[in-house]
Amino acid sequence: MAPCNAPAPVPPATATYNKGSLKIEVNYSRPYKKGREIFGKLVPYGRVWRTGANEATTFSTNQALNIAGKTLPAGKYTLWTIPHADKWQVIFNKQMYNWGINMEGDASRDPADDALEVTVPVETVKHPVEQFTIQLVDSKVPTLELTWDLTRVSVPLE
Repeated sequence: MAPCNAPAPVPPATATYNKGSLKIEVNYSRPYKKGREIFGKLVPYGRVWRTGANEATTFSTNQALNIAGKTLPAGKYTLWTIPHADKWQVIFNKQMYNWGINMEGDASRDPADDALEVTVPVETVKHPVEQFTIQLVDSKVPTLELTWDLTRVSVPLE
């Protein structure tokens, strides 16, 4: 039998937050750094990123959230980002997409279906994170954290 030359699979993951009556869940795929330059190269600055690999990342909440003074109604969304060197745009989109990119390699997102967009600053972490990670951190308010390589962005979810 000939060896399979298909790329190694990118593992799926789920981040959850359950406190009181609030329940948030993020489903995404976790690509690896593998010695590559990530932001500004593999993930270009100024272009919509599916925020992970494979299928579009999904974000669901059972309650409305206040994000940077804007209301995100309870429901299920796809999560998109536009990375820049010093800030990221984080976008919650109302549509569910089968795959994160189209045949040309562009993000599948239709901006007409954006429910909410916020801009957050980039933080630099001390040690490179090998595998893309999304966490829902219990801080002063629940916080969505996206971390990969030396980059972290945090989105407070009130």
